[in-house]
Amino acid sequence: MKARVKWIENSTFLGESNSGHAVIMNAATTAGGPTVAPSPMEYLLLGTGGCTSIDVVMILQKGRQDVRGCECRLEAERAPSDPKIFTKINMHFVVTGKDLKPETVQRAIDLSAEKYCSASIMLGKMAEITHSFEIIPA
Repeated sequence: MKARVKWIENSTFLGESNSGHAVIMNAATTAGGPTVAPSPMEYLLLGTGGCTSIDVVMILQKGRQDVRGCECRLEAERAPSDPKIFTKINMHFVVTGKDLKPETVQRAIDLSAEKYCSASIMLGKMAEITHSFEIIPA
């Protein structure tokens, strides 16, 4: 895997992936200041949520579950001083489907967390990651 990050101006950068996609990244120059795009740490959190959500949906689909929606709501805490790494992350899944069983959804989340999601397994080496979920009948 390869990528490139190019400085645009001020605190704005363009990230380009090897697959040809691009994202703008930005950081506030002052605490709480304005930004024009997510920060790299926000992208890291979003990428982790995307990675595990893809796993959960695919596992449920392979198990012939009638899953119709999946939302992963993430909340993270960071260390107060540099490097301000993630120290805690909670992933709350809202899974919509027909006749979904809690134990099946839990198993999909566990498989992602323990075996498949490279991003969350990597972050779990530094941060305490917890999972919760709710099922909304379709």
